[in-house]
Parts: sequence; structure tokens; C-alpha cells
Amino acid sequence: MSKLTLQNIHIRYDDSAVVHDVNLTVADGQIGCLLGPSGCGKTTLLRAIAGFEPITQGTITLNGQVISESGKHLPPEKRNIGMVFQDYALFPHLNIADNITFGIRKQSSKEKSQRVTELLELVNLPGYAQRYPHELSGGQQQRIALARALAPRPRLLLLDEPFGSQDVELREMLAREVRDILKREGMTAILVTHDQHEAFAMADEIGVLQSGRLQQWDTGYNLYHKPVNQFVAGFIGQGTLIAGTVLNHNTVSTLLGAVQGDVPPDCQPEYPVDVLIRPDDLKLVADAPRTAKVVSRVFRGAEYLYALELADSSQLLALAPSHQDFAVGNMVCFELDMQHRVILKRQGAG
Repeated sequence: MSKLTLQNIHIRYDDSAVVHDVNLTVADGQIGCLLGPSGCGKTTLLRAIAGFEPITQGTITLNGQVISESGKHLPPEKRNIGMVFQDYALFPHLNIADNITFGIRKQSSKEKSQRVTELLELVNLPGYAQRYPHELSGGQQQRIALARALAPRPRLLLLDEPFGSQDVELREMLAREVRDILKREGMTAILVTHDQHEAFAMADEIGVLQSGRLQQWDTGYNLYHKPVNQFVAGFIGQGTLIAGTVLNHNTVSTLLGAVQGDVPPDCQPEYPVDVLIRPDDLKLVADAPRTAKVVSRVFRGAEYLYALELADSSQLLALAPSHQDFAVGNMVCFELDMQHRVILKRQGAG
């Protein structure tokens, strides 16, 4: 049985529709993620799962129990769902043990003490029970907030932008740590984030949302290598969509020449398509027929990310080892070394 199922979920605020016909399933013990830009509806969906927002249409089911549908709304306190917030929401006047046991105060002292010891071991902070939140680093506070959410043994854990207050490198590290902790605990969870690197580091499956619609629910690998449409292709990873025309079932003509790949089955010869070119699809070489002008570059230590302008003023991104040092304004030669070969039906065509 799937742990969490959202079926045909619609949510409206007054006359404004903010979530449209969302369907997804998170299996028992899996970590899902709602990923998208600000205002796409991901936090609204999370709040609906938690019970803080009613749904207009559809059904939310947890462990076979309907917890939300039109006309039926199980209160948040009866859902046994844990939450971890961006600001941690630890009580500064309580020590770590009391913070962790805040949600299990009715248990005996022995049970609470055992649970604190167990959870501090789980989050790799043994011996921290008598410390206070201000004595901990941001990453340690995040782990204590997670321990507190896990203390009542919830059926589901929701994480709302939990790493947003940390710097980029720490966010990814924390995402990996939290994933390991949740997997050891066998916890089913949903993460909300706008950061795809967090999503990749933590989630088993990711849902990309745009304007309240779920564009694709899939693994991080498939979102990157097999996006279903232009929005997902542009939002996940880096790349550029260039225009192409279908020649046959596996070849497309583009300004860069013929590109081979899986052409969408409903795209006949002469049909317009878009071809996704990732930065690692271009290889800068000493001599080649294709040339472009360097219009910007970003140093990344081991590599440069170059923006290259073609003769028709369109631009592509290219990754190259940092010893290939080309100044802005230089002309460079490049070859296509495409490993992804993503070909998408042109939106609005046909």
C-alpha cells in the first residue's frame, strides 16, 4: 500500500485557483519532493497535506485513510504528521531534551529519556541533551528540529524549505545527512524546496511544479535526462533549447547540424521541435568547423562555464576544464558531444 496519495487535487483561494489537478504517490519509506519556483503552489500543497489548508476537489489518502477531500477535513492534530520548518522553531528556554520531548509530554519519564537518547544517537548528537539551542550551530539545530519532529513517530514527515537559512554548500550536506537519518528511521517524507540540488541530494522522486500544475513526477535522473516538456528541461539543470526540424524518426536538423535521438512519436518529418543542449554537450577543441564567441564566463575552480554566442546571435552554454582559459570576446571552436539527446515537441505546434 502506498503511504501517501494525492488524487486530482484542486485548491482555490476565493476566485483564484492555485493548485490544478495534482496527482502523485509517495511509497512507504520513500522521500518525495515538491520542487519549483516561488508561487508555484508547492507550499500550498504541503499545507494541504498537513491539514492547514482545505482542498477544493480531490482526495488525500495517508496509509489508506482519507485525510482530506471536498467536505471532509481531518484536523491537523489528528493526522499524526510531523513538520520541520526553515527557522527550526526550537524553544530557546528549553534544553535539547525538553525540545525533543515537547510532542511526547504525556509519555513516562523513562520513555521520554529513552526516546531522547535514541534520537540523539540517530542524528549524531549524543550527549547534547542538556545543552540549549543557542549553544548549537545552525546545522546542529536543524538536526535537533528533525529529532523533535520524529519523536512522536509520525506517519509522515513534512519538511518546508528546511535548509533555506544555510549557505549553499551546507544545504547540500544537510540534505544528504537528513536523507540518511530518514532512511535509517524508515520514515516517509515530503520535502518542499526551490533548490534542485537539495532535491537531488535528498529525494527518491521529485515533482516539478509550475503555476500550480505538476509537470513531471519522476526520479532526479529522469527529470534531467528525460524531461517531458520545455519547462522541466529549462528548470532542471542548465541548458539551451534550440529550434529543430524533424528529418526522420531519429534525426533532427538544427543550426548546429543533424542531431540524432529519439524523436517524439507524433512528430512527423518537417515537424518543428526543440533540442536541449546541455553545457556538457559541447566540447571546446583546438580546431573544428563550428565556432562561437565567448560572451561571458564563470570560474568554478576545476572548470569554466562559458556562454557562447553563435552567428545568429543565439547563445549556448559550455563547460570546459579551467586550464582551457578563453577571454570574453575570443572566438572558440567546439564540437557536439551530446550524451543527453533530448528532443521535445515544439509547444503550440500542431
